[in-house]
Amino acid sequence: MTLETNEALFTVLAAINNCGYDAELASADPVRLAVRGDVQRNTEASEKAQAASDAVCAFYHDHRRSNDALTLSQYISLGLYLDSPPSFSLKGKESDAPPDASAVLGLVPLVSKFYTEAGIHEIWQRYEPAYAKLTDRYRDALIKMTSATELYLKLPSSSYQGRTFTTYVEPMGAPSQTNARNYGLQYFVVITPGPNTPLKLDPIRHTYLHYLLDPMVGKYPKHLAELQPLMTALQAAPMDQAFKDDPSLLATECVIRAIEARTLQGGTATRGQQEQAVNLAMAQGFALTRYFYERLIPFEKDNVGFRNALPGMLAGIDVGKTLKEVSQIEFASAADPEVLHPSRPAQGKLLISAQERLTAGDSASAEKLARQALSAKNEDRGRALFILAQVSLRGNIDGARDYFQKALEATTEPQVVAWSHIYLGRILDLEDDEEDGPLRAQAVEHYKAAAGASRSLPEAKAAAEQGLKKPYSPPAASSKENGLEHKDEKNP
Repeated sequence: MTLETNEALFTVLAAINNCGYDAELASADPVRLAVRGDVQRNTEASEKAQAASDAVCAFYHDHRRSNDALTLSQYISLGLYLDSPPSFSLKGKESDAPPDASAVLGLVPLVSKFYTEAGIHEIWQRYEPAYAKLTDRYRDALIKMTSATELYLKLPSSSYQGRTFTTYVEPMGAPSQTNARNYGLQYFVVITPGPNTPLKLDPIRHTYLHYLLDPMVGKYPKHLAELQPLMTALQAAPMDQAFKDDPSLLATECVIRAIEARTLQGGTATRGQQEQAVNLAMAQGFALTRYFYERLIPFEKDNVGFRNALPGMLAGIDVGKTLKEVSQIEFASAADPEVLHPSRPAQGKLLISAQERLTAGDSASAEKLARQALSAKNEDRGRALFILAQVSLRGNIDGARDYFQKALEATTEPQVVAWSHIYLGRILDLEDDEEDGPLRAQAVEHYKAAAGASRSLPEAKAAAEQGLKKPYSPPAASSKENGLEHKDEKNP
């Protein structure tokens, strides 16, 4: 485990602060306010820096989310997926970028220019000593937490087979928030200090438990496969859909929730307080929490380490008994948001086949496959809805409009977002009886959103810019009844 700072993440967050990201500014560490002042002065001192800032800010305002936490989250994901400046190259393929970072990949060339023109590296060097003091403030607490966790699980502090766990201290965010990410073998936590703010260890420890336990649980696919009937019974639970689709994710999360209950308040919590934590987890859908909680009691008294105790725990799960318990649970109306954001799951085969059938002109098969993907609930819901929208364009415009809107709500995938906005703009243009009628303003907003989401998608960007110049009219060569589709464009 390492405690570090990250210049790429600093640059991204300094840029959005310069553009109006003010969340919890009143309770921020003084370093944040000082950096904002220096960035503003550098920007105002140069026309090139001002132009670079304006481009970043236009992008930022076009990509605001429904709340400050979601807005910050996507830029945290982006910053962690970037190599060190001045290159700001992606650490992996663009198609493998984290889900929320995919929506803001267009910021990369803009922030790279901003970094150069606004002298961000010099500002970073100026505040490196202050960042070092912040990391020192939390170092002992993190070492104590990791040692205590490994001691409880009876795990040796040794090699973790190429995996890394890195905690970044970054005061340019909101002090109340802790962001955690898992990209393959890398685990990250970003903490934002405020003046004399105590370290929030719970979300860091939760992520550290994932780091320790994720590969352990995944080694027993036979035991996990036996949990499949339980997955079906949990579909009404409020927890994230990923836990209802993947037995490994569910089992790991239940183990972690059980450990957190047994070690609540540093192990000083009463049995009643522990039971309350277990009941809360069960009500959210983590139906194996009580089982693992009870198995941890004898584990604590034994000399066997958790790595050796886990196979017996997994083998001892009584699925039938658990199903009866689930049938008696009154699920909560909502679940706690998961601390750890995983990397993008691979796109499923059903949607790949659906897109191929749609491209070949077989709308009926494409629709069938897309609906199967929605029912399976283990593929990209946004893309499935987008395919259904494309199918509906061929005769059911109202249905298409509804599917495009739902696709926008279900995903941040740039191609789906850009083309959904483009089609919604075109529908509005075709429904408007006048060139500058009342629906034109709504269409323009969709084209603007599409342009912001399509900076790395030349066909979509060109279509969006064309829509901004003038209302859409179908090409003369189009043979489609409603004129919304033609073969020149390579939409997804």
